[in-house]
Amino acid sequence: MANRTIYKIIPAQRVNMGGHLLDQPLPSREVESIDPFLLIHHWDEPLVPGGKQSELGVGPHPHRGFSPVTFIFKGSVRHQDSIGNTAVISAGGTQWMHAGSGIIHSERPGIDLVENGGQQEFIQFWVNTPAKYKMEAPYYLPLTAEDTPKITKEGAEISVVAGTFEGINGPAKTYSPQTLLRINAKEDTVLQLPLPKTYNALIYILNGTLDVNGSSVTTKDMVWFKNDGDFIDLKVKVSSRFIILSGAPLAEPVTSYGPFVMNTQEEIQAALFDFQNGKMGALKESFEEH
Repeated sequence: MANRTIYKIIPAQRVNMGGHLLDQPLPSREVESIDPFLLIHHWDEPLVPGGKQSELGVGPHPHRGFSPVTFIFKGSVRHQDSIGNTAVISAGGTQWMHAGSGIIHSERPGIDLVENGGQQEFIQFWVNTPAKYKMEAPYYLPLTAEDTPKITKEGAEISVVAGTFEGINGPAKTYSPQTLLRINAKEDTVLQLPLPKTYNALIYILNGTLDVNGSSVTTKDMVWFKNDGDFIDLKVKVSSRFIILSGAPLAEPVTSYGPFVMNTQEEIQAALFDFQNGKMGALKESFEEH
């Protein structure tokens, strides 16, 4: 058994996505993707009270060929999609969507957050889907904090969203082997986290400071590991919230265009054609009122 060593520490970059400022550790100047993970966005901004739900968040948009996943840490996210789902997920929960052959969805703050204002923090990351499953039917899984199995250790709580970790199975359905964890840990907590050596693995730190292999990593840093060990050793120097994304690499060509992730340019052109011709369905949003 060996401890994984660090390949690179990559600070998140501040980016503007459609008028929204957020932190992006992946992709970065150092790495385009960490197979099968394509993108990580960290949103952490307060919401001013009194706005309109219909004007906040992200309106209807399509996806095909991958899973956009949202971990909610503060506030709430209201999801609606073209296959009939509507759900509001609050802090500690997860919005898990497999876009498959095509889906249109929107992501808005919940009505309480809209009316009263407050902190909103979430991470959205994109997980690539193997070529043979890209055109499967889309599905959506809302996970509340209560739905998410947890492992409690001295000084730490580990939420298992997907994959198997220390005998606990996460509820999210993945199309390739993955272990996806959310961790809250207090100062001076020491953790040894087993992960298959074959999995690509990264840690992203929402806040706090960790000591990983003698390197100090802090708020909005991403730690990318080598595939040279069976576990990750770390010590929490300042109380921290962080996520671990790990998974078997797909080792397939990736061609992407906006919200579509496929294997060839021809498949991207087909996705655009299908979306423009209504083959991904339609979403007529409804909005909450008190």
